[in-house]
Amino acid sequence: MVRDVFDKKAVARLVGSMGIGHVRYPTAGSSAHAEAQPFYVNSPYGIVLAHNGNLTNTHELKHFLDADAHRHINTESDSEVLLNIFANNLQKTGKFRINEEDIFTAIKDLMLECKGGYACVAMLAGFGIIAFRDPCGIRPVGMAVRSVPNSDGKDYLFSSESVVADAAGFTHWDDVRAGEAIIITRTTVSRRVLVPDKTFAPDIFEWVYFARPDSVLDGVSVYRSRMAMGDLLAEEVRRVLEMKQIEVDVVIPVPDTSRVAALNLAQKLGLPYREGFVKNRYVDRTFIMPGQQMRRKNVRRKLNAMALEFSGKSVLIVDDSIVRGTTSKEIIQMAKDVGARKVIFASCAPPIRFSNVYGIDMPSREELVAYHRNPDQIAEALGADLVIYQTLPDLVRSVQQFNPKLTHFDCSVFTGEYVTGDIDENYLQHIESLRSEKAKLIAPTPAPPHGSYTQGGMTNGVRVNSAMTSNLTAAMQMLADEEAMKRREAMASCSGPMNGADDNIGLHNTFNVGSV
Repeated sequence: MVRDVFDKKAVARLVGSMGIGHVRYPTAGSSAHAEAQPFYVNSPYGIVLAHNGNLTNTHELKHFLDADAHRHINTESDSEVLLNIFANNLQKTGKFRINEEDIFTAIKDLMLECKGGYACVAMLAGFGIIAFRDPCGIRPVGMAVRSVPNSDGKDYLFSSESVVADAAGFTHWDDVRAGEAIIITRTTVSRRVLVPDKTFAPDIFEWVYFARPDSVLDGVSVYRSRMAMGDLLAEEVRRVLEMKQIEVDVVIPVPDTSRVAALNLAQKLGLPYREGFVKNRYVDRTFIMPGQQMRRKNVRRKLNAMALEFSGKSVLIVDDSIVRGTTSKEIIQMAKDVGARKVIFASCAPPIRFSNVYGIDMPSREELVAYHRNPDQIAEALGADLVIYQTLPDLVRSVQQFNPKLTHFDCSVFTGEYVTGDIDENYLQHIESLRSEKAKLIAPTPAPPHGSYTQGGMTNGVRVNSAMTSNLTAAMQMLADEEAMKRREAMASCSGPMNGADDNIGLHNTFNVGSV
């Protein structure tokens, strides 16, 4: 937790008029401290950068930086690549002192070179703070301002969610537009849309799960959008229940994200709403836990089902989404263990069948419970009597109705259609190889260019080294341990581990900037 790293004493030691902070979870590769952000280069000018998202042409950019720009990349992080592309573009000016026009030009060139989804905040030593957003606006970032007491000056802040500004006493929240860059110095605030001809398509999963309900993203209240998700999901639930001739006694949310939608759904259907699961807030967020087994082991430590609300009842459990199905399966079993007569599971999001390549730690397609399955097959896999999904048109409508200017969204995890238009099967297979459970302990390899592939024990012509062999051995041991655990569970006549975890996807990187 941030509070564990930056206590009051640590914050008091931070001296200066501007700064960048970053909360990271890795979407692929290593969680090593060397890849913690922000990244820094001292040439030219001294630049610090924090990045939320994922570049989809990292391999090509690394090759350019090495062969042409003569800049060495020390980690597997695409954030370091992004920083060095920016630094190289500034260095090409050949100036001892740069101005705002030079910075805008450097960022515009970066946007033309870097593909993918990214929201960035950078700091130039002695100059100011910069923020910019990818031309499709996939990842969010915004700006806010507050007055300085007893002064005519102002403080400025950038963050990925408006709630950060609210908590710090900032007002006038304004989203950075797609393809826009903002430069804040001690005397001026300059902003410019640098690449205006792309389709604005923010990731709709921000409203489904990532953002806090009290945030506003691209003019849409997350809270109101989730209320609408509940209203629209209620209509689909009503239709399916009538078709299947199933009655429901009570609606119960999976805390916390689905509460708003579940309450509206219950009201719409005229059903009782009950808090049947009590959450242990001292258990870590389980989506970031490595390995399927560890996620499964923490559900029952994280949630406790109250028999009072389940026993003898036909329950409708509402969650924001179903990803691997690990959490959902464990929750369904918990409901049955305390006496639920029938368990219907409803998801506020459509079936997730594809990988995300723009900065969300999605598993490989084969690990997604909805991949190559219809709702009946998913229900069987999860142990539910019935699974009901929100339709994609209704999900889009639940967000779009509050800002009609949002005509497109990135819905790639539901449709397999990627808004940047540069994703092919080779790239998907590579990124899935880095994110799959079997690869979590294997050292990441450079991303192959589109159209290339990895064969046998060779990776881009380089034979696997001893360090990778050792990681392979560790990965194999982890899999063996999981198999042993499954055998012990089977011997104990247990349908699953006693404790499991949240396989929903975690909150993305959040960064904010102090006063300037």
